[in-house]
Amino acid sequence: MPEGTGTETLLIERTFQAPPDAVFDAWTNTEVLRRWFHADRDWDTTEAEVDVRVGGVVRLAMRNTDNGEVYGATGEYTEVDPPTRLAFTWSWDDGARDTLIEIDFEPVGEGATRVRFTHSGLPDEPSKVNHEGGWGRCFDNLDEALAEAGAGRAG
Repeated sequence: MPEGTGTETLLIERTFQAPPDAVFDAWTNTEVLRRWFHADRDWDTTEAEVDVRVGGVVRLAMRNTDNGEVYGATGEYTEVDPPTRLAFTWSWDDGARDTLIEIDFEPVGEGATRVRFTHSGLPDEPSKVNHEGGWGRCFDNLDEALAEAGAGRAG
């Protein structure tokens, strides 16, 4: 983590009824990212750019369709190990500090994947709570995107 970042860490675990390669692909394929990376069901993803390699850039932005506000972030991949692990820095466009996102993809049962999502370096508890809600809704959208591809969430 870059010096001067926050100390709060958010951990989310979800299990999806899709194999690890499909869930990993949902995080690294721009076409799939555009289907689910937004913090509310009726929002849309205006930007999805990924250069999936250590040192490569990830750029995502979502738009609130009610008021047109766009929320974007940029980061750099620090770990890429398909289909088991992905990590990247994460900085919102509003100048918020750098944070780190780490995602582990673990096969469970027949064709399911447990995702362990860690977002560290958040500045304070209110930011952690806000991110928990936003990421939770993103994961709900991911669940739907995987279901449309022939899978769904297990738990």
